Amino acid sequence: MNKLLTVMGLVNSNANTQYNIPFYETGVSAGFPSPAADYMESNLDLNEYLIEHPAATYFVRVEGDSMKNAGITTGDILIVDRALPVGNNSIVVASIDNELTVKRIEKVDNKIFLVPSNPAYPVIEVIEGMEMNIWGVVTYVIHSCTKNNLHL
Repeated sequence: MNKLLTVMGLVNSNANTQYNIPFYETGVSAGFPSPAADYMESNLDLNEYLIEHPAATYFVRVEGDSMKNAGITTGDILIVDRALPVGNNSIVVASIDNELTVKRIEKVDNKIFLVPSNPAYPVIEVIEGMEMNIWGVVTYVIHSCTKNNLHL
């Protein structure tokens, strides 16, 4: 099986760290320009906004393009919550026979499939004898708009 996601080190979230980052609630127009608000409305703590279950949340970096049509590509950081229930069509980090992958989970007629979001990759049917563990549900994807220039 091709390794489609490489764990560059699991990092647990730390909700005790608080950063007061300016947050302009008025929004930025993606159409025609609008008058700029020249004042900050509040501060935004990304831990509070992005992490519902701090003790059950970790971050993982993606390597590969099997989920590119879901907006998940190489270099992206996934926020993964182990406390959320896995539902049909959830995007999950899963271990299949000790190899990690990120896929959409589909349950059809008591069968489980791990489905890529790129037609170049095969659907994985979880069959008897395979060892599969769900490592959590992907809640957010963080990627850089200048990913080609990103040096982490």
